Amino acid sequence: MRVLVTGATGFLGGHLVDGCAGEGHRVRALVRPGSDAGRLRRTPGVEVVYGDLADTASLWRAAEGVDAVHHTAARVTDFGTRTQFWDTNVAGTRRLLEIAQRSGAHRFVYVSTPSALMHPREGDRLGIDEKTPYPDRYFNLYAETKAAAERLVLAANGPRFTTCALRPRGIWGPRDRAGFLPRMVAKMWSGSLPDLSGGKRVLVSLCHCDNAVAACLLAAHAPAERVGGRAYFVADPERTDLWAFLTHLAALFDLRPPTRRVPPPLRDALVEAVELLWQLPLLSARLSPPLSRYGMALLTRSGTYDTTAAERDFGYVPTTTQAQGLRELAAWIDAIGGIREFVRSVR
Repeated sequence: MRVLVTGATGFLGGHLVDGCAGEGHRVRALVRPGSDAGRLRRTPGVEVVYGDLADTASLWRAAEGVDAVHHTAARVTDFGTRTQFWDTNVAGTRRLLEIAQRSGAHRFVYVSTPSALMHPREGDRLGIDEKTPYPDRYFNLYAETKAAAERLVLAANGPRFTTCALRPRGIWGPRDRAGFLPRMVAKMWSGSLPDLSGGKRVLVSLCHCDNAVAACLLAAHAPAERVGGRAYFVADPERTDLWAFLTHLAALFDLRPPTRRVPPPLRDALVEAVELLWQLPLLSARLSPPLSRYGMALLTRSGTYDTTAAERDFGYVPTTTQAQGLRELAAWIDAIGGIREFVRSVR
């Protein structure tokens, strides 16, 4: 089978290319001009196509003759204009959907996010499943546009073009230099990560990159009548105590754990002040805020996800436990020169 992977130089996209190639598929990787595609070029069975979601001609080249599309590319930052987010996450996804279908692809797997279902006013939510509706308000432009794109993907499902969406939360593992875990490690390295939990236990679902890849590969092969037009949560087998997990990471890599507690009223006031300041276009269009309601919610609200539907419809079973994932992560960090080099590379 010939497979297209977008966002192929990204963290999940790179692992997904490896997973597809490992199954013996011929992989076409869509890579933005100027990105480092050296590792992809060294992977047997991988063809690199330069372009992006705004470049229609490059999408036609990338989609020509493919059987399935794994769409991971997105604007995932927490800053930028509405136009920037909408053009990439929504208009770009619509463009890719149309071209993939017209090029003869029969399967489209979209990597979405549970953030598409987060409501700014909600509290802890444990064990939520796919019956959870989209909110009427969103935390930020990222969540809003990912939800809009997910709806486009699911609506495009048809007799000869099967579409589905996967919602992994907090993807982590080797080769990640920009996700939540590298940022937390970098802050603990510098001693600048306080305990923001407010003294409560924050339970979360995470998803190791191997488990996210396994879900994508399974969804690409599942019977159309089972997965077509549906979205699924995928996660690691464990419910993680987030702040205990960060303390464990600190011990694993000899970092300073988050022990200095910030009182919730002060924490919330700081977030409100930063969000007010970041309404200035000069800041919001160019810089990532040091604090945000969305980021704080991920660190202070419990959120776990039921993967029963994914298990039932396409046989999803997590292949990597948290303990195994931590061993892989530690081995990779050691291989690239140790924790100092890792922290230096965090973006």
